[in-house]
Amino acid sequence: MRQQLTATRTALLRNRAARNRHQAAKARHDMSVWQVERRKRTRHLIELGGLIVKAGIVNLTGDDRATILGALLWIADKLQSDQGERTRALWAAKGKQALEADTATRKGNDRTVSVVRR
Repeated sequence: MRQQLTATRTALLRNRAARNRHQAAKARHDMSVWQVERRKRTRHLIELGGLIVKAGIVNLTGDDRATILGALLWIADKLQSDQGERTRALWAAKGKQALEADTATRKGNDRTVSVVRR
């Protein structure tokens, strides 16, 4: 009888350890999905910040975040106005032109951009 109880206890401990391993693996997987989404969002925000740098806004404002935010709020107001669609089309064309010029002038590992201004 004692031998059976010992065997049962050993089996119970193994089962508990297997359950804990399974729960830990599941938690790691769930965290991985969350981390992937977080990394996507972080990359997106970094790319948007890069556009602000490419446009020269950081240098022109002396890295004054209040000025940059004010300019972005002005942009949002402009896009919501009655001239929003026309403004969006003009800005999209200018941005596309600058991105094409950037692609044409990029050499090797040099990732600096010359923005076309008129």
